[in-house]
Amino acid sequence: MKLANLLIERRINLNLTARTKEEAVSELLDMLKEEGIKADFDAVLASVRQREDIESTAYGRGFAFPHARTDAVSEMFICIGVSKNGLDEKTADGIPIHVVCLLLTPSSIAKLYLQTLSGFASFARVAGILENVKSMKAKRDLINLIADTGVTVDKELMVKDVMRYTIATVTANDTLKEAANRMFRHRLSALPVVDDHNRLVGVIDDRDLIKAALPDFKSLISNLNYSMDVEPFEELLKQEDKIKVSQLYRKEFEVVSPDTRIVEVAAMMVFKDIRRVFVNAPDGTLLGMLLRYDIANMIIRG
Repeated sequence: MKLANLLIERRINLNLTARTKEEAVSELLDMLKEEGIKADFDAVLASVRQREDIESTAYGRGFAFPHARTDAVSEMFICIGVSKNGLDEKTADGIPIHVVCLLLTPSSIAKLYLQTLSGFASFARVAGILENVKSMKAKRDLINLIADTGVTVDKELMVKDVMRYTIATVTANDTLKEAANRMFRHRLSALPVVDDHNRLVGVIDDRDLIKAALPDFKSLISNLNYSMDVEPFEELLKQEDKIKVSQLYRKEFEVVSPDTRIVEVAAMMVFKDIRRVFVNAPDGTLLGMLLRYDIANMIIRG
C-alpha cells in the first residue's frame, strides 16, 4: 500500500503559524477538533509530550515526526503541517523544521504505526523533497507528491524500516585517535571500516581500542598482581596518532540486506548475542547499520 493512500486532505495544513514543535502539534490537533473527532485531546498532547521528553522526534532534513500510541484515540490519525519559515527549534543537522508529520494510534495498532513512521522517514530522505514540499500550493498536490515518490507501507517490518542510513565510518588508514573521536562524536561503540569504494572490509569497536592499550591482558586477568613497567593507557595516548585502524580492525561481522525481515535479524542477534549488523547493497557497498538497541527502541517506544 502506498503511504499516500493513508493521507486525507482535510488533515493537511500547508501554512502553519506555529513557532515551536509543540505549538505545531496543537495546531494540527485543532484540525481534528474542527473535523468533529471525539478524543481526549489533553491526554493526546500529554502522550506526545511524553514521547518528546524521551527523545526529540526531529528527524533531520527539515522534518519532524511527533507521534504517540495512546488509547485516547480509537483509530490512526495522520496530520501534516508545513511551516514555510521553519520552526524555532534546534536540530541536530542545523536545518530548521519545516514539515511536521503527526501520527497518533491506539495501543492496539503496532505494525502499521511503525511502518507508517518508516514510510515518512523514507519520504524525508528523497533528494530535494523538502523544497518541493515547501513549494506546495494545494493539499492534493502534496498527496500527489508523496504518491509520486513511490513510498509504500509494507506488510512486514524490514531492515530498511529501522536501520541507520547515515553512519560514521573509518578507513584502514585512519588513526586510532580518529576512530575514537568518531565513536565519541556519534555515540557509537563500533564503526564500520570501508575501502575507497565504500565497501565494508571490517569493524573496529571500543573493545579493540582497549585491547590496543592492554596487549597482554590475558596475563593481567590470570594474575591480578601482574606488574607492568608502564601505565598502558598513558602509553596508548602517546601512540594514538601513530597506530592505524589497519592494526586493530576485525574482519568478522554480520551483513544483511535492507529487505531482510526484522524478525529474522532480531532472532539472529539474540541467538548469536551480537549488538549490530551492517547493511549492504547487492554490489557490496555499505548502506547503513542496524543496532540491537534500535530494534528495541523502535518496538518498545516507536
